Parts: sequence; C-alpha cells; structure tokens
Amino acid sequence: MPFRNGGVGCSYAAISDVWKREIGGISSINFSRRRAASEDLVLRLEILRKLDKHHGCVNTISFNEAGDILVSGSDDRMVILWDWETGRVRLSFHSGHNNNVFQAKFMPCCEDRIIVTCAADGQVRHAQVREGEVHTKFLAEHHGRVHKLAIEPGNPHTVYTCGEDGLVQHIDLRTDRATPMFTCASQLCDSYLPVNLNAITINPRNPNLFAVGGGDPFARLFDIRKYNWNGSSDYGHPVDHFCPPHLVDDEQVGITGLAFSDQSELLVSYNEEFIYLFTKNAGLGPQPPATSQPLDDSDEDGVTKKDSTSSSNARTDTEAGILCYKGHKNIETVKGVNFFGPGCEYVLSGSDCGRIFIWNKKRGELMRAMEADKQIVNCIEGHPHETVLASSGIEDDIKIWTPKAINRASLPTSIQKEGVPPLIHARRFFAFGGFFQDHDDISETDDDDDDDVDDDDDDDDDDDDDDEEANGNWTTDDDDEEADEEADDDSDGLYYSSVNDADWNENMALNEEMVIREEEEEDHNSFEDLDNHTIEDLAKNDVNIIPSSSSDADEM
Repeated sequence: MPFRNGGVGCSYAAISDVWKREIGGISSINFSRRRAASEDLVLRLEILRKLDKHHGCVNTISFNEAGDILVSGSDDRMVILWDWETGRVRLSFHSGHNNNVFQAKFMPCCEDRIIVTCAADGQVRHAQVREGEVHTKFLAEHHGRVHKLAIEPGNPHTVYTCGEDGLVQHIDLRTDRATPMFTCASQLCDSYLPVNLNAITINPRNPNLFAVGGGDPFARLFDIRKYNWNGSSDYGHPVDHFCPPHLVDDEQVGITGLAFSDQSELLVSYNEEFIYLFTKNAGLGPQPPATSQPLDDSDEDGVTKKDSTSSSNARTDTEAGILCYKGHKNIETVKGVNFFGPGCEYVLSGSDCGRIFIWNKKRGELMRAMEADKQIVNCIEGHPHETVLASSGIEDDIKIWTPKAINRASLPTSIQKEGVPPLIHARRFFAFGGFFQDHDDISETDDDDDDDVDDDDDDDDDDDDDDEEANGNWTTDDDDEEADEEADDDSDGLYYSSVNDADWNENMALNEEMVIREEEEEDHNSFEDLDNHTIEDLAKNDVNIIPSSSSDADEM
C-alpha cells in the first residue's frame, strides 16, 4: 500500500477513475460526483479567503442554485450578495428588519432576483432586485423570533416559516398571502403549551413532507396533502415523530437544527446532546411513546427490550434506523446542521469550541475538526456542485473553504475516533463519531508554512491558522455512488444497547480488519484496471487527478 500514507495526493481508485474518464468508461458527470465526494478532498479543505463586510455576527449563509453567488445576513440587519471566488461584493442592502437577520435564501428559478429573509423581530420579508435596486416588503409575522424558513425545491412561489410562538405558516409569493397552518403543542405535558420552533426543512425527494423541531426532543413530520385550505381540517397532528428512544421524555433537550438528505434521511441536532440521523422508517409514529427507553435497557444478546405498556401506535416492533454523531458542543446558540457532498456523504456541524466538525455519514467517523471562529461556529453551507464550504459564527466574517492544502489533515490526538461498519445487521446500537477529552486541547496541527489564512484582528493569529492542517494516515473512500445508495437502502437500522468494553474492542478490531481488507481489494482491482497504462504514462499525458469544477460540476 505505498500510496496510503505517502505524500502522493491520490489513491489507486482516483487514478483509475481518471483513466476511465479519458477512454469514455465513465461519464464526466459521474466522475465529478465521485471525485467531489472523495475523502481526500475533504481532508485537504482549508481557508481560501475571508469575506469581511458585515458589522455583526453572520447568522446565515446560502449559495444560489448555480453556486457562483453566496448570500449572507447579519446582526447588522444587512444582506450581502458575494462573488465568493473573488471576494467581491455584488450587492448590499438593508433587509428592512428591525433586528438581527437569522436567515436569507434565494428563491429558485428567479435568476437570483428574489430573496426571502426572517429575523429576530418576528418578521418574514421579501426582497426583489430590479436593475440594481432592491425593493423590500413585509410578508408575514410571528409572535417571537423566526430562526428558519424552508423553500420548496424548484418552486419559486412557496415558503414555509416557523417561529418561537410554535406557529407554522405557508406563504404564497404570488399573492403575498401568509396562511397560518397550525401551532405545535408539547408532547411532554398535559396542558396545551406551544413548542418554540427553531428549525424547519423540506424533504427534497418528496416536497409534500416537511419537518419542524424546537423546544422539545421531537422532530415532527407533516404532510401538506393532509391540509385543507378552507381550514376545516385538524392539521396540527404530525404523520410521524422522530426522536432517539432515550430522549423521549427528556425535558432538558431541544432541537436546534434539521436537514433532509437526498435519500429522505432526517438529520437532527440537539442542544446539550448529539446529532442523530434517522432513516425514513425510523419514526415513532403519529403518537410517540410517553416514556423513554434507556440505552442500557438490553438483554444479554444486545437486543433492546421494549416497553409492553407503550402506545400501540408506536413502532416498537421494527428496528430503529438511527445513527449518532459525537464530538461537537452545542449549548450556547441555535446551531444548524447540514449534509455535504453530491450524495450527502458527510455530516456538518458547528460547535461552541469554534470548530467545524465533519463526519462520514455512513461510518459515523469524525474526519475533521477545523478551526473556524474564535468563539462559536453556527452556520456551515456546502456548495451545490463543488467541494467548497462556507462557514460563519460569532465573528463578523465568512470563511470560504476549498481543498487546496498540500497535505491531508489528521485529527487532533485529543479526539478519540470510534467507528463501526454502517451496515451491521444486528439488533444493536453503537456510538458513532468521536468525543472530546478536553475542549481546550483540541486543535489541528500543520507542518506546512502556508500563510493563506490571515486573521483580521491580530497578525499574531497567522501562525495559529498556519498550524491547522497536518499530514495524516487517512485512506480515501471512493466507493461507487450506486453501491452507496444500495447500502443506504439496506440500512435497516441499529438498536440502542449497552456494550461492554471487551465486546466493543473485539468488534472494533474485527471491524478494522474488514475495512482494511475491503480497501486493499478495491485498490488492487482498481490498479489492475489501468492495464498497460502506468502512473508515469498518465503523468506524461498531463492527466489531472483533481476534477474540474467548472464544466463537470455544471452538468450535474
């Protein structure tokens, strides 16, 4: 395995893909998708530049459909449109809000001329760009702050909003009419108390479904097709609830972020807890159980015991398809959570420690913990086509991340990495990801002397930024996209159970052996596919192993 830990920035599979693309064995679109999901690129992410024009915390960042413009909103109540590749401001305007802007999004199919915003003043506003001028107007209002809004993919007319008053509204931009749909009530008390809602997201595979979450542990799924617009239906009842079994009756946790993957998986980020990924069949049903199921409630076979007194509507007879991602800290602010990659291969989150955390979605393995803010990282957005990230937090700038590092990064030694195979067909739940041993000791180191990242406040911080990346003993994960989708579909789920140290270590050793064997077989087969074409031949022909982001990505 001479290329695994050496300085060559590619794997056998990457070279094989280049060769196949050159002879027509793989399309440019598939090549771009496979390379964009490469772990090698994720491990080379570093700051390209900082976008610094706001005068307050940057609370929202979002790319347009083409990916060439980034929109941001801030505590200064300004909205800025950036050419992120050059760092130039294309347009800047006052949002019309009276308080901090929490989210700003482009409406689809509008040539980037319509932007919808929400803010701490409870308002939802509409901004339209006309010949260099911006006209803003009021759309809707909540009795409390509005953290998030959701836009139906490919629909230039429909916006959903949720607020701390528990109300969910539907807005039709053709009529500028806001329709109050329902108010979420708490499941944890007998009295009717609204749930403060922090997050709302639409399923891109089925836009009829959307989920909301906030001040209690339940992510609620609703079906818009069940709503009667004449107001005659009792629509406030979800079609499904998602919650880890051990948090069902926990009154101390709440949801700060939600995201749907292209495979209809629901990602839920909890404050003072972890991030959980639910498969579409992992819900608790329309009426969730009233009591939680502890993690250590299992028999000697590792099978989770079920409460016979739980509601008959709860799905207690099916495997709970839940994965957990650990390592970050989510206490201080309302943080989002996101997927990354052309096939949602990675999970992204900010942290109170000022770092960006990136996990491999299927393996649950923590891959990166990148210094991104002196205080807290709240927002991370992936580019729609390329391996590019944008991040923001308490500082008043935006960081753009691209895979330009010479050396691949390794995790700090203060983070313990744990991983298990994503598809263990056993009735167990294992802890995925990593966890902090000491937040103060976490940092990524770099042996390079790159001076790409400059701090705006203190020149002395340049040395700290330069110490961000380091050579690592990482392997690339270039599995075929179709195989990934099949694996996702086969993921029936894993049960929660307690696992003793001996069983855990034995499983880890066996697991690592299986992964290494599969990677060796894959690399050997990929290298044999090169036939008579050697690496030197490819180099002589100037074959570029890094996918071109301009042409291939645009075809996606």
